[in-house]
Amino acid sequence: MTIKDTKNIIPTRTVTALVNDKPGVLNRITSMLRRRGFNIQSLAVGHSEIDHLSRLTVVVEGGDDIVEKITKQLHKLIDIIKVNDISDDNIVSRELALIKVNSDTKTRSEIMQIVAIYRAKIVDVSSSSIIIEATGDDQKIQALQNLLSSFGLIEVMRTGLIAMNREKNK
Repeated sequence: MTIKDTKNIIPTRTVTALVNDKPGVLNRITSMLRRRGFNIQSLAVGHSEIDHLSRLTVVVEGGDDIVEKITKQLHKLIDIIKVNDISDDNIVSRELALIKVNSDTKTRSEIMQIVAIYRAKIVDVSSSSIIIEATGDDQKIQALQNLLSSFGLIEVMRTGLIAMNREKNK
């Protein structure tokens, strides 16, 4: 990456929230972010270890001032239990991607080698395509996607980032 390339990089911040698992909660969160003009880079939500509560991970473009505003606005929503800015924390983060690639008998072995290098998995094979499951950080997923694009990407589905704090050493 050159110095010129780094000028175009927009900083991102990662916020997690514990929210009530009720209809309309996600809509209220995204509507609040949209109304205030925050640019969501990714958003993932799923059930937590606590009944009737979900965990949300949102990655937004901007610096400390943006995440402070988002955190304050989220705290105002009634269904938000807890909000954390984990951008500067020691975290484990992953993204899941399903990538459908054109494949025939001539290209299948080469695709399988690439998949193995990236520790991804082939989850479906047909006569004309392969579906690959990959997990990792954004850079790993993007690098795999870039390599596979030479075979012809048919469809790509990415979950967005999920993240969790590492346990603090005592």
